[in-house]
Amino acid sequence: MAQHCQFCGKTPVTGRRISHAHNVTSRKWHINLKSVHAVVGGVTRRARACTRCIRTGKVVKPAPRAKAS
Repeated sequence: MAQHCQFCGKTPVTGRRISHAHNVTSRKWHINLKSVHAVVGGVTRRARACTRCIRTGKVVKPAPRAKAS
C-alpha cells in the first residue's frame, strides 16, 4: 500500500464531494506522510510516518553519529 503510515496503519479516507447543485463525485482525504529515518527492530531504516506519530513519539529517531576526527 503506497499511502499508509508504517507505525499506526492510517490510510486515506474516501467520501463524496457534493456541489451546490448536488452533483456527487468521489474524493479522498490523504494523510500527511513524511519520510523519516527511524529505529525499527533495532535497525535504522527509512520509514513513512504520519505527522501524528512523529509528534506523539511513536517514531524513535536514531541517535546522532559521532563526528570522525
